[in-house]
Amino acid sequence: MSDASKTSGMTRLRNYFLTGFIVCAPLAITAYIAWSFIGWVDSWVKPYIPARYSPDTYLPFPVPGFGLIVALILVTLIGFLTANIVGRAIVGFGERLLGRMPLVRGIYGSLKQIFETVLSNKGDMFRQVGLVEYPRKGVWSLVFVANEKETEINEKLDNESDPLIAVFMPCTPNPTTGFLMYVPKSDIVLLDMTIEDGAKLIVSAGLVAPEVKTKLLTLNGEPINGTLANPPLGAHPARRSRTASSRPNK
Repeated sequence: MSDASKTSGMTRLRNYFLTGFIVCAPLAITAYIAWSFIGWVDSWVKPYIPARYSPDTYLPFPVPGFGLIVALILVTLIGFLTANIVGRAIVGFGERLLGRMPLVRGIYGSLKQIFETVLSNKGDMFRQVGLVEYPRKGVWSLVFVANEKETEINEKLDNESDPLIAVFMPCTPNPTTGFLMYVPKSDIVLLDMTIEDGAKLIVSAGLVAPEVKTKLLTLNGEPINGTLANPPLGAHPARRSRTASSRPNK
């Protein structure tokens, strides 16, 4: 067997391994996270379930996910009960009680506002992905743009002509941490990618970029080698015509 055939065989084996790894790794990580979450919820809920209602009492092996099912049923039942007048009165009494505790009231109020914003008011969440020049001019950072609202910040800074927009600049690879900044609207370059695509771009440290619609690269109206590409700055007919028209006539 020649060295070329050995190299070709090793290359194919390496490609097969990488292909299998790409297929299996996301599945394995997803299954691990889901299994860990189920086990974490079970460890919290199962100790409070009476033994006569737990299937682990009658089976020789533990049933994974039973605690999660019970937790989902209880949360749904609590939501149903708090939807009526009696439930709202009980919740209001509990909130007033927590409001009298100096340390607890701050934590509870902040967490409640965050969950209400994320789960209930979806229209008030981040609406678009944008770019902001940070940390210096010429260097761009990805940000999530919030809805425009009248805030005390704009009122105090008196920026009516160019209002300040709240943007969240997440950190890589953990998009849940980052910086909240108020940037003039004219300094934000809005992008067409979705919030999900922006989050993928941040988590992958720029490796998983959203697909961009490419333009057919042509020369005098004919495609070059049948390939798709974004035309260079001087190759676009519209740009050439604008450049030519802007030149002074001699």
